[in-house]
Amino acid sequence: MQGKMIGLFKTAKGLGNMELREVQIPELEENEVLIEVKATGICGTDIHIKHDKFPYWPPVIMGHEFSGIIVEKGKKVTEYNIGDRVVGEPHTKACGKCELCRTGNIQICPEKRSPGWGIDGAFARYLKMPEHLLHRIPDSMTFEEGAVVEPAANVVQDVLERGKVEPEDFVVVNGPGPIGLMAAMAAKAGGAKEVLLIGTPADESIRLPVARKIGVDHIVVAGKEDPIDIVMELTHGRGADYVVEASGSAKAIYASVKMLRKMGRISVIGMTGKNNILFPWDEAIQKVCTIIFNLSTGYTCWNRTISMIASKKIDVNKIITHVEPLKNWEKVFNEIESMKGLKAILIP
Repeated sequence: MQGKMIGLFKTAKGLGNMELREVQIPELEENEVLIEVKATGICGTDIHIKHDKFPYWPPVIMGHEFSGIIVEKGKKVTEYNIGDRVVGEPHTKACGKCELCRTGNIQICPEKRSPGWGIDGAFARYLKMPEHLLHRIPDSMTFEEGAVVEPAANVVQDVLERGKVEPEDFVVVNGPGPIGLMAAMAAKAGGAKEVLLIGTPADESIRLPVARKIGVDHIVVAGKEDPIDIVMELTHGRGADYVVEASGSAKAIYASVKMLRKMGRISVIGMTGKNNILFPWDEAIQKVCTIIFNLSTGYTCWNRTISMIASKKIDVNKIITHVEPLKNWEKVFNEIESMKGLKAILIP
């Protein structure tokens, strides 16, 4: 396809350095499709890139959470057709040769360069993607819902596939951001008996009311209440079966071990942004904790996530607070950063 489009670029290293630019519509390789982006989500990664706190290769079009329609395809594309509604795994440029790729872990290949930071991404009218990373979404799913498949897939993998919620678990979720709220929904869908979500006073205006709407059983405001005492009281001194750490807070990470039962599980999603934090190592040993660290997504969680969103087991509409045209990117970024919203969708 010939022509030009507008993309939101990180133009150079450093704080800020973001602007809309006109650029050529991408040219396809034989194994790629051209996707007309219908909706694209702002991720925490995008905010980190804005503030120069995540690796990236400028100038680059930002954005990796997207949904859209295939409008053109390369001659070696066989499984997808023009008109298909799709989302895609952000694992472009994985080498396919290393031990990680050969064992099915392309998401952590050292050569990987994802859309939005390593190669041009989805904050534009068009995006090219290799066929093998695509997944179809059903006609019943809106493009706005589809744009949340990628972060939701992280949750499904981390909370259900790797952390493995068990029937009747008492689950604690640290952090009521989009990931934490979806983790609470996933835990319920996976069979948890009760879910307790921990936030802070800063979360009381927007995030915690959403937590109530999605059916969280218990909400604790750290700083006003002691989460450890409340978990122990609700579990009759036993402790939580499973803690999902989605806050990145050093205090919450420390408390996760304290509130966990012996032989309980912690699934780690949130990053602290620090090299070192205080951690109760000996107590974790004495409790024989299982701690699962997570990063990005494997293959199996994607279609499972699409199904869970389509069936509203993970109702992403409840966390979408902004749907705005791409030209309003600066206002939307500022509102998300100032905690005046949860999940923001941009329409190129």
